[in-house]
Amino acid sequence: MCLAIPGKLLSITGQLDDTFRQGKVSFGGITKEVNLSMVPEAQVGDYVLVHVGVAIGKVDEEEAKQTFEYLKAMGEVDEIAEGKEL
Repeated sequence: MCLAIPGKLLSITGQLDDTFRQGKVSFGGITKEVNLSMVPEAQVGDYVLVHVGVAIGKVDEEEAKQTFEYLKAMGEVDEIAEGKEL
């Protein structure tokens, strides 16, 4: 099953221009580098949905936390910690 995982954008770590950026995203304390090209409006502190290493949309904090709790209950968060692609 393919899932988009919510995470909090901690920092912008690279920027070619306004569109082509990458950032560090926290998934419950596990951080990953993520491509931000599909969410040029995302700012540090925003919650984004990440699929296969690419942020594909923004979500509000409450929705992100609720979704992350569901994923933890299903055991899907373990795959993030093991270094599998998001």
